[in-house]
Amino acid sequence: MSLSNVGFTTPITSDIVRGAIELERTAGGGTLFHRLPAWARAQGADSQLTMAEAQPSGVRLAFRTSATVIELIALRSRVVYEGLPPRPDGVIELLIDGVFVSRATTSGGVSNTVNMATGSVENQQGPACTITFSDLPADDKMVEIWLPHNEVIELISLHSDAPLDALTSRENPVWLHHGSSISQGSNAVYPTDIWPAVAARAGTVELINLGFGGSALLDPFTARTMRDTPADLISLKLGINIVNTDVMRLRAFVPAVHGFLDSIREKHADTPLLVVSPIYCPIHENTPGPASFDVDALAKGLVHFVATGRPDEVAQGKLTLGVIRDELERLVRQRQQTDPNLWYLDGRALYGETDSQEHPLPDNLHPDSFIHSLIAERFNALAFGAGAPLDPSQVSQPST
Repeated sequence: MSLSNVGFTTPITSDIVRGAIELERTAGGGTLFHRLPAWARAQGADSQLTMAEAQPSGVRLAFRTSATVIELIALRSRVVYEGLPPRPDGVIELLIDGVFVSRATTSGGVSNTVNMATGSVENQQGPACTITFSDLPADDKMVEIWLPHNEVIELISLHSDAPLDALTSRENPVWLHHGSSISQGSNAVYPTDIWPAVAARAGTVELINLGFGGSALLDPFTARTMRDTPADLISLKLGINIVNTDVMRLRAFVPAVHGFLDSIREKHADTPLLVVSPIYCPIHENTPGPASFDVDALAKGLVHFVATGRPDEVAQGKLTLGVIRDELERLVRQRQQTDPNLWYLDGRALYGETDSQEHPLPDNLHPDSFIHSLIAERFNALAFGAGAPLDPSQVSQPST
């Protein structure tokens, strides 16, 4: 059943969007969802970050309605690496009153095929897709439509057989989180299965996910974006991208973390803030980056990563995950003397060496859906639990 020419059409505005920092109107009248504002995107014009921040991880439409049918017209944009199996299609999921009801995959759209040997990109343009959720209960309900965490999606239009009404207020505390591809969702299959989404549901908080694949690099514009974003609870998961991009040495890392925290504290002076060090990752525990594709695995059509640095380079200031954990813990302990709402969590408490032996990272770098659920369960207990650093019950009035 297509409602593109009948029924109710609802404009896609910030009134019904949760988890995005900014909406962009396209020339064709559609809507793109950004997790960095335009001024920050201009300062960080890197192709990896440009792609990651425009992939709407954690972004969802939220409204009340009695509609039994809801239809989205969408144009996706995805990256395919030549010689490797294509990534699974993006998924859009529908929840009613917080409970999963249905999901659908995207199709068509723009495909950018990358030749990793030459760096060339071939662009192919396909049609928009229609996503229809039907046979929904006819009573009044709160609906959330979660957008794909791993591909750019332009929503062209939104249709239904009854009006969609914006939510009048936020009932739960807002949790603002920043991290790497692990926080964006990496190898999770569904948008509600990424660990921040699972943890947010368990902790009864409202997620704004600034997890950027390959791009948690202590960029000042990210810190200022977090500074300017209303939030009740804040967490930073730092370290893995610093190592696997080999972007800085120890001398630069420590002041950069201080500066990142200083920027956030300009407008979130007393907001509970949790600094989380990297989860266990064998290839980088004691070996610096940069990380690279394992060429032997690529020859077999597999994606695995290896560390290309040398352990002896640590003496020259190169970073490993072990070094970063030590420095983050020391830095947080130092700042806690004047900042009692700042906390530290060792990422190995979320996924440690024993976990790695029992359930290894499939590509040596990114978690699968099982590991995402494990991280979420432990984060919920250690961060959102009673008396924990980000205990939601301590928030008297959620941010707007």
